Amino acid sequence: MPLVITPAIVLASLRYSETSKIVRLATREHGVQSAIAKGALRPKSRFGAALQLLSDGVAHVVVKEHRELQLLTAFDVTRVRIGLAERLDRYAAASSLAEVMLRFAPPDPHPDSFDLLRHALDRLEAAPERDVEATALRLLWALVSSLGFSPSLEACVRDGTPLDPAGQLAFSARDGGALCGTCARGHATTILPVDARRDLTALLDPDAELPPLDERHAAAHRRLLSRFIRFHLGEGAALPALEFWEVQPWRAA
Repeated sequence: MPLVITPAIVLASLRYSETSKIVRLATREHGVQSAIAKGALRPKSRFGAALQLLSDGVAHVVVKEHRELQLLTAFDVTRVRIGLAERLDRYAAASSLAEVMLRFAPPDPHPDSFDLLRHALDRLEAAPERDVEATALRLLWALVSSLGFSPSLEACVRDGTPLDPAGQLAFSARDGGALCGTCARGHATTILPVDARRDLTALLDPDAELPPLDERHAAAHRRLLSRFIRFHLGEGAALPALEFWEVQPWRAA
């Protein structure tokens, strides 16, 4: 059984027994892996506090082909993102990024998505408070796009008709982007006014200036993105982290 040493991010962990944990890791060269960390809960465990959620490190994994649960022998932590836990909005968005990566990344290596996730977590931790909402939206759209589900805004996703760059836009989460007037008839769409269309265009462009979003507009963009993810990646799966980030119940407390 070969020992694999690879950059990794802890996406999830759960207690397996009195002494062990099962962790889900995003790895750069081997996709998302499940592994058991034997003895991780012992007081003098060699893992110590290394297996914190969203931590970066180098994983040492004994990989056996066709086995769903691998063996984690060590995790050399390189970064613990304490800043993500300081505010609920940062942590909720980071958890959503981890959930999307965990549930929808392909089982084979996907280094671009791994690099994007690492970059996204760093950006989210460092974002100024006023930019957390817009930053989270941009990063989630970027991760979704890296997994092959980038929405189309320039042409109708049904018949390819080029769309007028000005004016409101009929957006269909189910179809994966904008619809022309003809295709939009009789279909459930979200009508994006000019300002919402402009903001979405900016959120999808990593080089554009982040749009200023008040609470109402940010909530509308979260709903749109959540619907898009559920239609194209969800396949009926429960997505509790995404739902928590979308609803943000702490704001009503």
